[in-house]
Amino acid sequence: MLNAPIKVQTFLANLPLFKELASDELDRIAVNTREQRAARGEVLFRRGDPALGFHMIVYGQVKLAFTSPRGDEKVVDLIGPGQSFGEAVMFMERPHVVTAQTLADSLLLYIPREIVFQELERDPRFVRRIIAGLSSRLHGLMSDLESDSLHSGTQRVIGYLLRDSDESHVPAPALEVTLPATKGVIASRLSLTQEHFSRILHDLTARGLIEVHGRAIHIPDVARLRASN
Repeated sequence: MLNAPIKVQTFLANLPLFKELASDELDRIAVNTREQRAARGEVLFRRGDPALGFHMIVYGQVKLAFTSPRGDEKVVDLIGPGQSFGEAVMFMERPHVVTAQTLADSLLLYIPREIVFQELERDPRFVRRIIAGLSSRLHGLMSDLESDSLHSGTQRVIGYLLRDSDESHVPAPALEVTLPATKGVIASRLSLTQEHFSRILHDLTARGLIEVHGRAIHIPDVARLRASN
């Protein structure tokens, strides 16, 4: 695991949530921010734990998931560098509703709730940033719900593979995609079984739409894959 120190204020200043804050405001937040290093597989919090702050990822990856009494897992989201999680329940002052676990060695910043509340009272710009961030997360969750409810498994997989391909611009003819987690985790994220996810990848490969090399997926013709959706 990397152990080099980071400049917390500099990192915060480059994040959308904090970039409009003045240096003294960033100083107040940074001085109360705690670095948290976590090895792969470490549980950061479990469902039902009190939400006394929120996390931001410097490097690494975190899985947010529900677990049934039988041990079945449903992955809700995969969080990567520069992203945050835990804000919503923190503001509601309610316990966490998911379990957060690292999928790789990670460095996180933990910002206590009371520090955030103090800054919200001082600066309305920070309030707008928080609302915008939570609204964006809600929009993403609604899009996921729509996809899970109305789209076939194949459509969900294709949409996931093309999530970073912008239709509003001339797309690259080919695309290289690296799955950010194991196929089992991605399958759960898409509300599929691992077997169904593998069958879909196999079918897309047989049709010449993708080439799978472990976690690396080559899409030789982006437009053709999108048209098949």
